[in-house]
Amino acid sequence: MFADFLTLGNGFCGSGSVLAAMHYLVNGEARWLVIAMGLLPLALVLDFADGRVARWRHHSSRLGADLDSLADVISFGLAPAALGFAVGLRGAGDVALLLYFVACGISRLARFNVTAEALTDEKSGKVKYFEGTPIPSSVLIVGLLAWLHFQGRLGPDLWLGSWSMGSVVLHPLTIIYALSGSAMISTMRVPKI
Repeated sequence: MFADFLTLGNGFCGSGSVLAAMHYLVNGEARWLVIAMGLLPLALVLDFADGRVARWRHHSSRLGADLDSLADVISFGLAPAALGFAVGLRGAGDVALLLYFVACGISRLARFNVTAEALTDEKSGKVKYFEGTPIPSSVLIVGLLAWLHFQGRLGPDLWLGSWSMGSVVLHPLTIIYALSGSAMISTMRVPKI
């Protein structure tokens, strides 16, 4: 029960990040971009806390697991993609790769929900390893965007520039999203910390 409130806090942070990114697009005030970026590490803390609290209280449920996945899709799938769009990744190629990233996050979480029981250690109640990188790893992309923001390398001076192929524009920075998404749906085993 308390763990579910932490999970909802995760989803709240992710949703708030998307709305703050939209506000940044409307008015261009950098504080909204900083808020959008800052909410996602907080979502990560809440994501870690909800699982720990559920295990500590010996109260995990199917509802809690589904809530966790839904919150994670928003906070670590949609919100990082919305941030990318807000900071200038708006070419047709960019949008295609941002959508691919979100689809990979959804697929990764769906696979986890189906396989988690088989991968769970009976003694600890924890999953032994992840198959593919966990979706919260997308906070690393947000960290990169934050660093680029404070270096003045977003917007018109976007780091790595852009490529044009006819009417399709792609910013190489977006390839990081594609690589992250591909790692999420890969079958590599990632030890759980």
